[in-house]
Amino acid sequence: MKIGIIGAGIAGLAAAVRMAAHGYEVDVFEANPYPGGKLSEFRLGGYRFDAGPSLFTMPMYVDELYRLADPAKTPPLSYRRLDVVCHYFWEDGVRLHAHAAPEEFAREAADVLGVDPQAILRALADSRRKYELTGRTFLERSLHRPATWLSREVGSALLQLPSLDIFQSMHQVNQRQLQHPKLVQLFDRFATYNGSNPYRAPGILNIIPHFEHHFGAYFPQGGMHAITDHLYRLALEGGVRFHFEQPVSEIQVEKGRASALVVGERTLRYDRIVSNMDVFFTYRRLLPGQKAPERILAQEKSTSALIFYWGIRKEFPELGLHNIFFSEDYREEFDLLGRGRISDDPTVYVNITQKYESGDAPAGCENWFTMINVPYNSGQDWDALIARSRKNVLDKLSRILGRAIEPLIEEEALLDPRTIESRTNSHLGALYGTSSNDRMAAFLRHANFSSRIEDLYFCGGSVHPGGGIPLCLLSARIVDQLMHD
Repeated sequence: MKIGIIGAGIAGLAAAVRMAAHGYEVDVFEANPYPGGKLSEFRLGGYRFDAGPSLFTMPMYVDELYRLADPAKTPPLSYRRLDVVCHYFWEDGVRLHAHAAPEEFAREAADVLGVDPQAILRALADSRRKYELTGRTFLERSLHRPATWLSREVGSALLQLPSLDIFQSMHQVNQRQLQHPKLVQLFDRFATYNGSNPYRAPGILNIIPHFEHHFGAYFPQGGMHAITDHLYRLALEGGVRFHFEQPVSEIQVEKGRASALVVGERTLRYDRIVSNMDVFFTYRRLLPGQKAPERILAQEKSTSALIFYWGIRKEFPELGLHNIFFSEDYREEFDLLGRGRISDDPTVYVNITQKYESGDAPAGCENWFTMINVPYNSGQDWDALIARSRKNVLDKLSRILGRAIEPLIEEEALLDPRTIESRTNSHLGALYGTSSNDRMAAFLRHANFSSRIEDLYFCGGSVHPGGGIPLCLLSARIVDQLMHD
């Protein structure tokens, strides 16, 4: 069987590894000169930066691909578990280290914030309960096949529907369970993991803390790009053929079946086609004349990101791999994002891989991946917004860290919604496709297959089950399941 895959993002790579493991002949076509999509890397002077996703959870999905590939030469991905998941900072001087172990996290919060440690343990237990009731079914299986809904697991989840908090927002649930404003804000931020608003997203998304505080957060040796490199090597060893700088211009459909890809002047026939391209552009660019699912394509988009990559001529021992500097008014920050604007007091995320990979920066220096959430691109004056946001971010970091940051910057690069869209074909620069602000959002994402076009499948962050490395890997697994049911 011949499989054609459009896009070498993380889901496309995972699909290629899976298809090759079945013994299929696999071609992957990628518009960029490199694999990985958002999960790429680059260098500035003596600094190395991961360009995109910076958090690694659920490594078992990568390990699963390694076992499937059974490689002769490629070693397994090497990674280490983080003892402290994230370092949190507030303007009033409060600092909290979120330990991965729930008991240590609860003790630290009790010491720093004066909260009842049992409240945190109960919240994390509730996160676990929600995941065990719904996660494996709704994240690991297609929601668009009747067999999923006839399973015992779904029946059990439906019986407990009121306790899953789908009719309350994440913020309402966190406020009820945790009460302390800083702790509520800390747990609210998990909504940003899929580009959503905690004041609108349903409370069932409070399963997300379970990923970090049960499965754990990890750092792959060599940085996040090591994940891309690992899957690419597995695919190559499995016989997958990669065609870089060769964008697909059309998916040909004959008698209701996806039958060929048009690449340059060539028309290449395949038995099955998998699109790792954003589902919006798959329909708009590659399927001329085919009826598109307009209601799905018109759904509200997730937030985007503004990222400053800074080479910093100093080490900050108080910072870790993951660092969050919270805004004073979280609700206003998200209200503004929903109106296509950026707060003058944004929450700032700083990722520093030099903390675990000393070679990622010169001696005595750090590589700062500095990000704020911003709206998707709807025609804003981005040049003005970027200049204003840069000043606000630098002012905030300087205040909280007690040191002027701008004079320490010796290298700088930028990624904004416009360049996210142009480099990765993410519609409007949205990082996670559609948002999860609607309680039915999980069921409204595009399926991993076409209901109208036979032998056409979809993977990646714009379709079920969503964005982020674990879910993109699961989308490839679901495609594999659908092909072989």
